Amino acid sequence: MLEINELTKSYPAPQGSLPVLNGITLSLSAGDVVAIMGPSGSGKSTFLYILGTLETPTSGTVTIAGNDPFALDSRKLAAFRNETIGFVFQDHHLLPQCSVLENTLTPTLVAPSRAHYEQRARELLEQVGLTERINHRPSELSGGEKQRVAVARALIREPTLLLCDEPTGNLDRHSADAVASLLLDEKVRGNRILVVVTHSAELASRFPVRLELTDGKLARA
Repeated sequence: MLEINELTKSYPAPQGSLPVLNGITLSLSAGDVVAIMGPSGSGKSTFLYILGTLETPTSGTVTIAGNDPFALDSRKLAAFRNETIGFVFQDHHLLPQCSVLENTLTPTLVAPSRAHYEQRARELLEQVGLTERINHRPSELSGGEKQRVAVARALIREPTLLLCDEPTGNLDRHSADAVASLLLDEKVRGNRILVVVTHSAELASRFPVRLELTDGKLARA
């Protein structure tokens, strides 16, 4: 469960406070799939980064799986983020010196018990169609393949919340379609909340719920 109540975010500016998010309230449950659109500078990424606990809100509350992450100290917050939230960014951020399997396993480096994660990584990479690439480096992959590794990496710790920031923005149409299908595949996605920020009307059209972020507020698209 994700509960957002009267969320605001503003930044200091020479003329005073610059509001970006203005009283957003939203409730999502396990299995919900949402695309968020909006013009450049509307605050889509800021909103996503707050959900991912990478930025703090100015006011309001965010509750993820019954927890207020912003009430945690930095060490506990980092652990909570690693266990509860998966990220897929426009730039895949793969480690160039590591294989596909090693990149998929990076979120487990701080896990208390890693014994079962390699098997899970192999299963995820099979699900995303990369079994034959498992020992390849990122430089040997196409853009779509790199993004599929990023999806597998985001799912390795079975997060409650999967957040994607322009996940198809750097891909050709064929690769973008493949990644979109992957994100919406029930076997891959599982029973978790999926929130995707995108400029792509084509990608957003594939989602059952589409929201528009304008003037700091969310509304049905």
